[in-house]
Amino acid sequence: MSSSENLLTAPIGPVLKKMTKQVLFGMMMLMSFNLVDTYFIGLLGTDSLAAISFTFPVTFTIISLSIGLGIGTSAVIAKARGANLLEQAKDDGLGALILSFVLVAALAFCMYSFTDEIFTLLGAKADLLPLIHEYMDIWYIGAVFLMSPMVGNSILRASGDAKTPSIIMAVSGLINAILDPLLIFGLGPFPELGMQGAAISSVIAWGVGFFVVIYVLAVKRKLIWIRWIPFTQFVAVSRRILKIGLPAAGANMLTPIAMAVLTAMIAVHGNAAVAGFGVGTRLESIASMVVLALSMTLPPFISQNFGAGQWDRVEQAYKSVIKFVLLWQLAVYLLLAAVAGYIAMAFGKNDPEVMNVIKLFIWTLPLSYGFQGIIILSNSSLNALHKPMKALLLSVIRLFVFYVPFAYLGSVYFGLIGLFIGALIGNVFTALIAYRWFLKALPQSVVVEAKV
Repeated sequence: MSSSENLLTAPIGPVLKKMTKQVLFGMMMLMSFNLVDTYFIGLLGTDSLAAISFTFPVTFTIISLSIGLGIGTSAVIAKARGANLLEQAKDDGLGALILSFVLVAALAFCMYSFTDEIFTLLGAKADLLPLIHEYMDIWYIGAVFLMSPMVGNSILRASGDAKTPSIIMAVSGLINAILDPLLIFGLGPFPELGMQGAAISSVIAWGVGFFVVIYVLAVKRKLIWIRWIPFTQFVAVSRRILKIGLPAAGANMLTPIAMAVLTAMIAVHGNAAVAGFGVGTRLESIASMVVLALSMTLPPFISQNFGAGQWDRVEQAYKSVIKFVLLWQLAVYLLLAAVAGYIAMAFGKNDPEVMNVIKLFIWTLPLSYGFQGIIILSNSSLNALHKPMKALLLSVIRLFVFYVPFAYLGSVYFGLIGLFIGALIGNVFTALIAYRWFLKALPQSVVVEAKV
């Protein structure tokens, strides 16, 4: 039985569980190593930790473009495979890789050209700009190598293969974790490069992932053509990808914009507050790992069944995943709250102010991660149904109607604790809207039948 047939015919719970476990392994390795990255940079001092925290909105903007293009790629290829259009799926895969490479390179160059202006707007002070340049000038160069594994992994998952992307992510993360201390602190024969060392480690890790994923797609799995597609065909493929990919990328880019606004708000409270917030955002990716894994495995399942017209499986999969996520994230919050002091000590031990911000973050925002999970999964599922504008509108409502305004009001009246609680409330309200929107996107006969 092929991977596509598994997604179309296998029992929903077991097939999603298997794919998610495979993705989760790679994400656990990759994100754990990223947390190690933050830990080593934190050892350089509060200024270095604050500098890397300022880079998150900028780096995530480029990452968001890659994620959005990956979402568009996955939705288009999975639907084609569900409809048994395998040759078209190969065209779409190759076109997606070429398109993504060009767009990410262009965006990285533009942001590199205005580095000082961008980070000054974010609230970074002049004394942090040299540290930011040490990291970002190298990071921009490697951005194209980050993109290809992300889009390539989307092609693999669209075909029902969640295991190979997991292995590629894990290997890249391991390489980064090994190189970090060697190049940051100059251990053994390696030079001491500080912030530059962290960036170089990441670029090398991404480069390895780039060559591995291209080999797997083109040679081992034959999911893309080994040739240059004609320009007219490339344009047609690009239109299919961008129809979903651009709104999806736009939706993902709204997150770093909102994070930039929050970072600017927090910067008023000093470098220690920014450093603590930066640690908190890294912890958020770890705490939401299962949700993020499901956001990669649920869309291919939905898109293939959408292509095959199996709406009942789409609705059942979505509802079962939502119930699971609410319970899972509640358990994660209780665990984080219990060990908040130890986490703060590990990442902010050089500065009591940083430790206090980390604990404050952990005790508030993670309480809403279950609702945030509903938003993330509803958004990715709407893209899987080829309704990218609804997904984009949902992101706009979440960030700029609820999340940022509530955080701002909380900050004005209650300081940092108010900011975090305001963001929490914003997640709750948006989750209620997201759940209702997805059910309305399904054919009404399916929803009515499910209620009977």
